[in-house]
Amino acid sequence: MTINPIEQLIKRLARLPGLGPRSARRAALHLINNRDSQMLPLAEEMLAVSHAIRRCTECGNLDMNSLCGICQNTNRANGRLCIVENVADLWAMERAAVFSGRYHVLGSVLSAIDGIGPDALRLDYLVERVSNDNIEEVILALSATVDGQATAHFIADRLSGLSARITRLAHGVPVGGELDYLDDGTLAQAMKARQLI
Repeated sequence: MTINPIEQLIKRLARLPGLGPRSARRAALHLINNRDSQMLPLAEEMLAVSHAIRRCTECGNLDMNSLCGICQNTNRANGRLCIVENVADLWAMERAAVFSGRYHVLGSVLSAIDGIGPDALRLDYLVERVSNDNIEEVILALSATVDGQATAHFIADRLSGLSARITRLAHGVPVGGELDYLDDGTLAQAMKARQLI
């Protein structure tokens, strides 16, 4: 029995974040209908990226070199290290231009359900970096989920014997957010993290 390549393409596209079966079907049809201008160049670019991209040996970012541009930038060696869950979070921080130090990408967060323990997060290497790289502040920029917060507490415990100050991102009411639309947990956290004005 032969497998229909169009159905295979649709199934593969449907596995991508943000695409369900209907969106994948529309994307596949668009690519097929624009084979020369869209599908073939996309396939070539994807192949080129898959061969060229590397994970930074220092922070875990994606780049074409074994040491990413952020880690190569000596101006960013300012004693601050921001810990993020994944590369998408690092890119979000860079897009917002709110941090000018270095990063450490965990690759995941602790999750008993998914079988992700401390060994999967490169924590020994993190402790080594904080100890040896003159890190004065470690910023825990992890999500406000149960797993993200458990990971933040675990990391804070692991780093507690070192001289670096450990901080975390504030949680609470988003800019432009209306109180009526916020969940109870967000409101509670915002109330706990209130500041003088």
